[in-house]
Amino acid sequence: MTVKVIIFDFDGTVADTFDAIVNITNRLAPEFGYKQASPEDILRFRNLTSREIIKQSGVSIVKLPFIMKRLKFELNNQIHVLRPIPGIKEALLELNKKSNKLGIITSNDKTNVINFLRNNDLPEIFDFIYSGTTLFGKSKVIDKFLKQNQLKKEEIIYVGDETRDIEAAKRSQIKAIAVTWGFNAKEVLAAQKPDFLIHHPNELISVIQELQKLTQIKD
Repeated sequence: MTVKVIIFDFDGTVADTFDAIVNITNRLAPEFGYKQASPEDILRFRNLTSREIIKQSGVSIVKLPFIMKRLKFELNNQIHVLRPIPGIKEALLELNKKSNKLGIITSNDKTNVINFLRNNDLPEIFDFIYSGTTLFGKSKVIDKFLKQNQLKKEEIIYVGDETRDIEAAKRSQIKAIAVTWGFNAKEVLAAQKPDFLIHHPNELISVIQELQKLTQIKD
């Protein structure tokens, strides 16, 4: 049994949306009644889990779904200027060339993802794009995908840049690669005990190859 499907988070893992999301979130602060994040706050947040960030930010849980909806809408207006994480495009193309099935599971809007991929010459690289409506519901989407496609857990690996991505993979009992080029810092990601922790997209190739060799040995 080998790895058949590599699932990616979108924001911060494939797309370099960090600055855009911070700017939009700060711009929405007066409207939704939470404090704007200073550069010092952002640095501190990067070293917290996703749940800790929400708790410390002062964002109302009741308002969170409405904030997320507005964030997606505002991000849509900037999709044309957003670019991939440096090096990720080359890594994705190489993984695709090796007949890996690639997909995206994200809390961003599916239209945003499709437009981004089209704008950056990656429209055909992913076999599927799933968009979830909650910040912490990715494990349910992953489980649904596994069931619909009759895939075994050992055939899947999830790649993400936030602690909630690693949490979702663990809940779904699939392997996880944490990447340090996105939102969360390497220390807090390492504390989640992902199967792999990598620092540059070109490491994806060697990690996936290592996983496939390991599963072939077990078989």
